[in-house]
Amino acid sequence: MEIVVSWSAADIPGQRGRTAVVTGANGGLGLETARQLAAKGAHVVMAVRSQEKAAAAVEEIRATAPDAALELVALDLASQASVRAAAGQIMAAHETIDLLINNAGVMGIPEAKTVDGFEMQFGVDHLGHWSLTALLLPALLRAPGSRIVTVTSTAHHMGRAVDPANPHLRGRYRPWRAYGQAKLANFHFGLGLQRELERGGAGTASLIAHPGLSNTDLQAVSVRETGGGASQRFFLFAARRTGMSAADGALSQLRAATDPASKGGEFYGPRFVNSGPPVRKPIVRRLGMDKAIAALWEVSERETGIAIDVRAASAA
Repeated sequence: MEIVVSWSAADIPGQRGRTAVVTGANGGLGLETARQLAAKGAHVVMAVRSQEKAAAAVEEIRATAPDAALELVALDLASQASVRAAAGQIMAAHETIDLLINNAGVMGIPEAKTVDGFEMQFGVDHLGHWSLTALLLPALLRAPGSRIVTVTSTAHHMGRAVDPANPHLRGRYRPWRAYGQAKLANFHFGLGLQRELERGGAGTASLIAHPGLSNTDLQAVSVRETGGGASQRFFLFAARRTGMSAADGALSQLRAATDPASKGGEFYGPRFVNSGPPVRKPIVRRLGMDKAIAALWEVSERETGIAIDVRAASAA
């Protein structure tokens, strides 16, 4: 039962001595997540593609938190080689990781492929994070009370579960179809990962969060990528007119990551669907969800060549 009426950044407990990895931390929700965690004392690893934007983000955070402990790591989720390199760099520098926020993503773009041949939205939003999570898992399992938060979207409601025979939607691509599939994959990944952690006897928790309608650069990028697509322009207009600020939108993932009362397998989002303070949301278990999660695991392991093995990671 939800008992907190309104949860804000002021409710984030002290994070001193903890290490947090945030993907896409150079802007929008990721930047606000990194900012708040750093302000509370965490050492924040900003795993980002654009190092130029990342450097500007570091300066922005330090303008209000001069003592912020920030570390930049190059990460292109559209490249499995980049994911492996970033994970190797992080693991070499950190024996333990307390928080992993799988935040970065792309939305509603024209059909494109990653360097590995994956459909771009599924490849970046899910497969890149799948591999990063698997590779960082040993350090996460070594940290008592560690958490993995995967960011989904209300668009997961319109998504269809991944089809192992055509996970990259060849011949069936539509920008929002692909986005819905990717965000449902995030949702299923968070739930499936919690199940795997429990089966492996791990103390690490997996949670899911969605930011509602937040005014970030995500919508503007979507418009630019599509050359001004009508639906993309609609969401940009809606976000600018009625969307929450990035700071407010990031609260759901921050609560999932830091609220002492939050537990593995929980889902956080704005109280009023797309706006409002972050609250624990009910998980609608669609018919066939277990089968869909199993299919996602099959596809993810096959496409990336990386398995999520909790027991093996615990022994690493």
